[in-house]
Amino acid sequence: MAAMALITFGNVVVRYLTNVSFAFTEEYSVVLMVVVTMIGSSLAVATGRHIRIGVLVDAMSPARWRACEIAALVLVIVCFGILLVHGGRLAWDEYRFEVLSPGLGNPQWLYTGMLPLLSIAVIARAAGRILRLARGEDA
Repeated sequence: MAAMALITFGNVVVRYLTNVSFAFTEEYSVVLMVVVTMIGSSLAVATGRHIRIGVLVDAMSPARWRACEIAALVLVIVCFGILLVHGGRLAWDEYRFEVLSPGLGNPQWLYTGMLPLLSIAVIARAAGRILRLARGEDA
């Protein structure tokens, strides 16, 4: 997050002083935003702070809450599994066809590869939380 803020701030300052912007800032900012989002998703899943409707959750019994939480985590695994498969295919195609980024000409798969890589982290965190919930360790 700090790197993203620093890159954007540097671009604003240079653009204000010279009327020229850095070409690389948008590419790196977008990639860093995806990385921060995926790491944040991983943390939210691991700590049980993902989005939920508090009124419904608070009205549930502990056993029902645990079952709904496990069902939600299974859906998280399915969703990020789809991201893993399709993001991996996209990164592979970009590697295979030597696609370059439009601004800097870097290999695009370096950026796209972050999606499947960090999807694995979210899936692992969700699976770990399911195991903790099944053992009754996480409430």
